[in-house]
Amino acid sequence: MSFFEARRAGFLISTDPARLDVPALHAFLSERAYWALGRPLAVVERSVQHSLCFGLYAAAGGSQIGFARVVTDYATFAWLCDVFVLEAYRGQGLSKWLIETIVAHPDLAGLRRFLLATRDAHGLYQRYGGFTPLQAPERWLERFNPGPPPSAT
Repeated sequence: MSFFEARRAGFLISTDPARLDVPALHAFLSERAYWALGRPLAVVERSVQHSLCFGLYAAAGGSQIGFARVVTDYATFAWLCDVFVLEAYRGQGLSKWLIETIVAHPDLAGLRRFLLATRDAHGLYQRYGGFTPLQAPERWLERFNPGPPPSAT
């Protein structure tokens, strides 16, 4: 299986799951991401296994500095989630590049619907990903369980 990679100014974006630092992903998501606080490691592991993941890495040393995950059927639908860039690397345009890279990925091009939810980054996704508010929000429903996610067994 081939993996997608993009390089720019000392940074790398890769879809190779072997590169992912899952313990670091878990630490950020469960401790610092408002949407995933308390998420168990087993749930992070399972979500990574069943998604198209984009790791963002500093070329020097190869440490993981960002992440995004796409849940998709590769035919009609995708959901972008768990997007972050570590605080020390923000302000360098890396979030913009990550979003542009994701929406340009050949396996995601031409999908009928590509969704995401954000509390505070609407401008980023609109400008660099082409996202817009829901066309017909009255058609959308959700089933939300605010309790802890089930463990991966």
